[in-house]
Amino acid sequence: MVSKKTQLDSLNIYWQKNCICGLKKVATQAVFGSGNASSSIVFIGEAPGKKEDLEGKPFIGAAGKFLSEMLKSINKKREDIYITNIVKYRPPNNRDPKPKEIEDCAEWLNEELKIIKPKLIVLLGRHSMHRFFPKEKIGAAHGKLLIKNIDIFGEQAFLPLYHPAAALYNGGLRTTLLKDFKKIPKILEKIN
Repeated sequence: MVSKKTQLDSLNIYWQKNCICGLKKVATQAVFGSGNASSSIVFIGEAPGKKEDLEGKPFIGAAGKFLSEMLKSINKKREDIYITNIVKYRPPNNRDPKPKEIEDCAEWLNEELKIIKPKLIVLLGRHSMHRFFPKEKIGAAHGKLLIKNIDIFGEQAFLPLYHPAAALYNGGLRTTLLKDFKKIPKILEKIN
């Protein structure tokens, strides 16, 4: 049987070649998801930033360092989880990804999730939340377990959180994000 990591590697090679996202023309490279392909938790951010675009790894800038600190607070490391983005290429000047760009990368993300089959998907920020819950507001949904039946996976558990970058720029969100993040182990227990 082919390992999940090998399946993800093949998937990334395929989509790097075949993705029609317009950001592909302006980004340095595609930024693949990384981490444990057999993880029970997948974190989904919005799009790569400048540092991620240059190095080809997700969440390695300031927001990534904060994410690593939060993982440590629940006795996890980056190697324990899988992290990816809804858009695989950096938008110019770190602008928000546009709906068309999100749609153009959607099948790539769906295939990643189908391979990993996580118990919990943690949505980092409003853009990743809107990808699955277009009518929700991050201010109301953050820290709440949401269950949704999705055609490609069946019933799936989601936890929307504020994006780590938002918490870095807005000190008031930091406490909220840390508090919400600490719910992850209990939610995983509940799902199991």
